[in-house]
Amino acid sequence: MSTLLHINSSPLYGRSVSRQLTGAFVTQWKSSYPDGAVVDRDLNATPIPPVTAEWVGAAYTPEEARTPQQKELLTLSDVLLTELELADEYVFGVPMHNFGVPSVLKLWIDQIARVGRTFSYADGTPKGLLTGKKATFIIATGGIYDAQTQMASFNFVEPYLRSVFGFLGVVDATFLTTGGTAALNYGQDRDVFLAPHLQVVQSHAQSI
Repeated sequence: MSTLLHINSSPLYGRSVSRQLTGAFVTQWKSSYPDGAVVDRDLNATPIPPVTAEWVGAAYTPEEARTPQQKELLTLSDVLLTELELADEYVFGVPMHNFGVPSVLKLWIDQIARVGRTFSYADGTPKGLLTGKKATFIIATGGIYDAQTQMASFNFVEPYLRSVFGFLGVVDATFLTTGGTAALNYGQDRDVFLAPHLQVVQSHAQSI
């Protein structure tokens, strides 16, 4: 049975383009995998603390040597990591915030980028441990940041996510970007605007 981990990071909920598109992805995926399981993780509804020195110390302490306090510090991280490890595929809804990823997504990444679980330096070189996974990143940007455009160098979302997840072993990654969503704030018809992007998302979900 296939398992899809569905992660949203937009705070806009009903007005969110990325949430609507990941929802369409999940619907199509369920149609393709009627016996599959979907695990939903809403990062805006998940209190995620920033990493502290104590957290780092706990993460680098061998599991069998951790104190009860260290184990408690890693409880949320363990839950989030289990979701990642058990899933076969991931779909992320990612709005661009100030040219980068939302702060809640960065907090989540800090919790799951853990030595011995998602990467290792066993032979002195980094090795990603999340192998054999597929990831789809559905990105929504207010402006247009496509390659060869004037604003392309301001887009730190895809390069960052590609680098982080590649480091963790997720190299089968697809990036689907819906640019120009700011037009929806100035009278652009939402259904007309989203129609081609929904088609792309649904086609991709059907093909994997």
